[in-house]
Amino acid sequence: MRKLILIVVLGLALGALFGQLMVSVPGYWLVRVGDTSLQTSFWFGLILLLGGFLVLHFVLRVLSRMRHPVSRLKLWNSRTRNRNAMKSTVRGLVALAEGRWKRAEKALVKSADDSSTPLVNYLSAALAAHYQGRYDQADTLLKRAHLSTEGADTAVGMVQAQLMLDRHQFEEALATLTRLDKQLPNHPQVLKQLKQAYLSVNDWDGLRRLIPRLAAQQLIAPDERQTLEQRAYRELIVQAARQPGDIERVRNLWADMPDYLRSDIELVVIYAEALVRGGEEGIAERLLRHSLKEHWDHRLVLRYGLLNVDAARQLVYAEKWLQERPNDPDLLLTLGRLSLRNAYWGKAQEYFEASQRQRPSGVVCAELARLYANLGEHNKSQLYYRQSVELLDKSLPSLPQPSDDNR
Repeated sequence: MRKLILIVVLGLALGALFGQLMVSVPGYWLVRVGDTSLQTSFWFGLILLLGGFLVLHFVLRVLSRMRHPVSRLKLWNSRTRNRNAMKSTVRGLVALAEGRWKRAEKALVKSADDSSTPLVNYLSAALAAHYQGRYDQADTLLKRAHLSTEGADTAVGMVQAQLMLDRHQFEEALATLTRLDKQLPNHPQVLKQLKQAYLSVNDWDGLRRLIPRLAAQQLIAPDERQTLEQRAYRELIVQAARQPGDIERVRNLWADMPDYLRSDIELVVIYAEALVRGGEEGIAERLLRHSLKEHWDHRLVLRYGLLNVDAARQLVYAEKWLQERPNDPDLLLTLGRLSLRNAYWGKAQEYFEASQRQRPSGVVCAELARLYANLGEHNKSQLYYRQSVELLDKSLPSLPQPSDDNR
């Protein structure tokens, strides 16, 4: 309202000023051609002159536009088609988001040639075709996307890799992602897809080398990193241990392993097993002994009792541990086995029986049964064999068994 009042006031002021000028500045225009003359006031003639200038300007602009009518028509047609293509593209993208794949593909492909962003159209249409299970059509649309826009290699490659992963074409996806990784090192999306591809093909060496790069880009949570690294090194050590002559490979893996994983009990046991297979029992003994000082665990204790390096020295170490843990059933079992290696039959019997008292076990009963049998005490041996079977039977799942009624 204030603006309207201000405009009215200014209009009145300008009108008054213009009227005052007309009164204070008299004059006239005189145009004479031969015997004919035309006379008018100065201000009216000025208005006619300005009006004539505007008409002439308009006529010249119209004539200028009429010089290129075809190009003007083409431009208008192109703009109209582009607007329609954008509307169709939006409808296609909305249909894609809603899961209406067929409608999305049709709308996106139809408007791609007239769209200002044909790459978006073809890539989105390829996704729609893929979700319909039309894989050949999806590949064709990806090729058209590549040809539609210069410099589209990365975008097309990442979409293609994701589609391959969805189709379980893991080897092909890994090849594509490896190429992209060389072109664009540390690209977040490429790194994420590489992780998925490595896990899918069980490429544990590739995964362990990728994990630090994922962490540097903050693309992996600390818990997931620890889980994946533990899994990768476990699988790699197990694979290398299957070839006894490749013990150096096992040792290199352990050396490359992050420090926090060297205290992982499962990895320590697996590494110790690999060392034993490779004829490096001495290193395995030192590893287990050092690990037991840092982290006491029954798995390490039991594996230590199965080593055959220097039984007398091992027994000394184990008996020192017993002073701190006199009632540990697993340590007592290990001491019994080490006593057997030193031919201390009576001591082995005492350790086995002490372990059995602390925690009844089918394994300990089996050790006692075997020991008594070799000592000639067959009655005791039979007793412990029966106990071993009974304890083992308790650990079995509850399943139907034959009886007098259902035989």
